[in-house]
Amino acid sequence: MKKDIEEYYEKYGTKVYTYLLGLSGDCDTSRELTQETFVRAIGSLSSFSGNCSVSTWLCSIAKNLWRNEMRRRGLHPSADTDEAPPQPDLSQPSPDESLEQKDTKMFVLRQVHSLPETEKEIILLRATGAMTFAEIGELFGKTESWARVTFYRAKQKLRKE
Repeated sequence: MKKDIEEYYEKYGTKVYTYLLGLSGDCDTSRELTQETFVRAIGSLSSFSGNCSVSTWLCSIAKNLWRNEMRRRGLHPSADTDEAPPQPDLSQPSPDESLEQKDTKMFVLRQVHSLPETEKEIILLRATGAMTFAEIGELFGKTESWARVTFYRAKQKLRKE
């Protein structure tokens, strides 16, 4: 059983972490909640019915843990954050370009965080590459088509801005 858990963590740990990073925008919180997700998954492994993929099940646990963490901190899960999630900087832009890029990122992130909770989650799941449309539909108890349409509409809202 320990070997199975290690395999699940190796296979799905990055996906869960990326999902949580998209929701929280904080590396430390994402790491802690990823670990807690797998602890909870181990405890409720017997209740996993197999009606959805393992990654969908784990992301559902992660989502609930994130919401609980936000409530614990006295925040609403869709509350605006002032900081953008850390992004790796692979080039060395000039200071002006760097400032402009930061402003653009902040603007886009604020726009994403102003979307309704469901649309925000779908945008973040797709933007981080954490899940396919089929998995997103499964996560929300909907169809793949619903996930595609909701993503498209949310993307259109962002383009208007």
